[in-house]
Amino acid sequence: MDVKIELIHVPVTDVDRAKAFYVEQCGFNADHDTRVSDTMRFVQITPPGSACSIAFGEGLGGTIEPGGLDVIQAVIADADAALAQLRAAGVDAEGVDEQAWGRFVTFADPDGNRWTLQQLPDWSQQQQQQTSGD
Repeated sequence: MDVKIELIHVPVTDVDRAKAFYVEQCGFNADHDTRVSDTMRFVQITPPGSACSIAFGEGLGGTIEPGGLDVIQAVIADADAALAQLRAAGVDAEGVDEQAWGRFVTFADPDGNRWTLQQLPDWSQQQQQQTSGD
């Protein structure tokens, strides 16, 4: 069975503020913004290069309180470039955290939902060092 994550719901208090943050400051693509009824609005946005989108809106259900999602993780090519881009756009991103399993940049949306961006290690470089005895 192939499973592909399509959509993650992110709980927010202000849909317009969240949309502006993710699109204007984080550079995500605005895919849909549809008012389904007087009580339901669906907004879907996608990070550049991602096959998985995030959604938020009004009347969509869900039990997580706004700001309660603190485990969103995505892979990026360059942690330093991501940090610089986020900060230049006014996002209060934390500096690069160096670990053996990657380089990490974290930030939160206006409601406090936390994102971790991971630059994966160059596994091929580490494999070469292990085989050459370095």
